[in-house]
Amino acid sequence: MTDAPKYLPALRWKSLTPLFDGAVRVTARETAMKGRLLDQADVRPGESVLDLGAGTGTLAIRLKARTPAADVTGLDADPDVLSIARRKAAESRCDVRFAEGFSTELPFPAGAFDVVLSTLFFHHLTGADKRATLSEVRRVLKPGGRLHVADWGRPADPLMAALFLSVRAFDGFEVTADNARGALPALSEEAGLDDATERRRFRTVLGTLSLYSARRAA
Repeated sequence: MTDAPKYLPALRWKSLTPLFDGAVRVTARETAMKGRLLDQADVRPGESVLDLGAGTGTLAIRLKARTPAADVTGLDADPDVLSIARRKAAESRCDVRFAEGFSTELPFPAGAFDVVLSTLFFHHLTGADKRATLSEVRRVLKPGGRLHVADWGRPADPLMAALFLSVRAFDGFEVTADNARGALPALSEEAGLDDATERRRFRTVLGTLSLYSARRAA
């Protein structure tokens, strides 16, 4: 017998979930960060997109508004944030599907997506779960499909390292260790993805945010 998978609420405690959108907006330069990630992903009409760790749906809804002919699905393991995401999508009149599930066992068939996006999700995962998630990402990407991630990265300087300590203390030093090393590209290539690289950095009040990309070979 094995324990059933468990999810971590967006701000660790369920009581703080209603504060999630405001916290991200203030601390992570959300508008600029997600705008740059969507520019980088360059989703085209007709492409199928998975927002992995979709949270309250901000990125998925913004993508659908930007590229209405894209087929957008958001996935998260937290039913409370998915409830908020579905309400926001309905209020925005955006046709975005939201599914409940775990990144280590994605509930989608192989080759289901042209693009996988993720923001501020991977730093919540243990090293083993990061590897399992990236293997699942490769599985659900079509040949030639792209992965684009925004998450905490290797601190750009001592000030960014000092600021990042608050995130590491809050989320756990072990689970954030790969982020602090800037290891996501190496982990992506270990999982079988190609051309994994850091594309851009942002300075924030909580440390360095990095934009990454990788692809599944055609």
